[in-house]
Formats: sequence, C-alpha cells, structure tokens
Amino acid sequence: MPAPLRFDRVVVIGGGCYGSWYTQQLTRAIARRALIAGEILVVDRNADCQVGERLRQGAYAGAPVRLVVASWDAFLAAWLAEGPASLLHDALVPSPLMPHLCLDWLVTRARDRWPSRQISVQPLATVPPTPWQRASPDGRHYVSFATWMCPVNCIEPAKCPATRGPRDWSLPPTLRAFVAADPDLDGAVIFPCVHRTFGVGMIDVAPIAEADRQVASWGADGPCRVLVGTVSHCHGALGVLAIE
Repeated sequence: MPAPLRFDRVVVIGGGCYGSWYTQQLTRAIARRALIAGEILVVDRNADCQVGERLRQGAYAGAPVRLVVASWDAFLAAWLAEGPASLLHDALVPSPLMPHLCLDWLVTRARDRWPSRQISVQPLATVPPTPWQRASPDGRHYVSFATWMCPVNCIEPAKCPATRGPRDWSLPPTLRAFVAADPDLDGAVIFPCVHRTFGVGMIDVAPIAEADRQVASWGADGPCRVLVGTVSHCHGALGVLAIE
C-alpha cells in the first residue's frame, strides 16, 4: 500500500454540492488511510450550506472537518498572508464554478503595494492553442482542451474517458510555451490543479503566496503584464495582470 498523502490543511472552496462531495471523498480517503490531514476547512458564507448541515448530522465522522463561515476572498487573503514557508503542506480544493480567486488575490495585493499605479485585468492579446475558449467581459479568459461536456468527477487520466484515446494534452506546459512565444507578456504564474486522492483535485498553496513575491519583483522593474492561470490538465481560467 502506498504511503498516505499528508497535509497540514486542506481548504475546500464552497460548502454546496461540489464542496460537500469533495469533503465526503476526503473523509473516505482518511478512512482508507490514503490521506492524513491536520484540518479540512470548508469555506462558505452560509452556515447552513450542505457541509454545515452534514456536519451537524455527523456525516464526516473520523475526519477533522470544520466549516469556516467567511467569504472566499477574505479567507484566502488571511490564509495566504501567512507566507510560503507556513503553507508548504497546505492544499486548496477549488470549485468548478468559483471565480478566478488566485488572480483576484494578486490584483488586490498589487493595488495595496502600489496604490498610485494603475492595476487591472486585461484581455489576452493573443489566445492559447486550445480547441475551446471564451473571453468574458471582465478580462478573464477560459480555456479547455475538451469540446465536450466533462463529468465533474473526472480525474483527467492518461486515457481520456470521452475520446477513449490517450490524453496527449496538458495545460501547464502548453501555457508555458504560449507565454515564451508571446512578446506581449513579461511572465506567468501558473497554478496546476492535480487530482490527488479519491477524485479530489488540489492546488499546492505555497506557490500561490510565492507568486506574489514574483509579481512584486516584476512590477518593481516597471510596467509589466503577467499571465495568471489556475489550470488542470484539461481546463483553465486565465487573466493578464497588468501593472502600469
């Protein structure tokens, strides 16, 4: 039997239908000794969300699940403020329908750091080579290698369940090559979501906090445009953080 995954904190974004399913899967992983976690924190503004109700029913017995009643942005800001060294063993479980929280946090940090400079999210000047993509009015850009509807519990295996062929694509390396070839971009911070255990995708948190230091370094040298991406192998949310 492989050694269990170990985390200090696993933070689940949202306590509704998705968050409830992820939390149940993490509870099962702990019961099967596939996961050891100091805390599983589920963040939702509603104390009566599905996770809150299931906690009161004892649904997560044996797992250190706690509901944190807070907005996602406020929780993320306080959590990431601890810095990369304190977050080395923490993980974030994103929701398929959450906003681009990592980009929003970096924008807020940049505005706090440089109150007299123009900080914005701008549309991509060119687009990555993915078969599906959509630009939204707020400057965010959504991409996917899938032109079909994927099940929410797909773990993006080496053999794609939809095509029944090899999954010969992955967004992190695709985006790194895209940035290297785009003179309009000065750099990128990419946060991969990897399926770790019992179908639950997680993002390592320390690199998110470290990205703020990288953006601060780029911005200190003058105007810059940084691609920020939260991506799995197949799907991603992108945005260009522009510092004037």
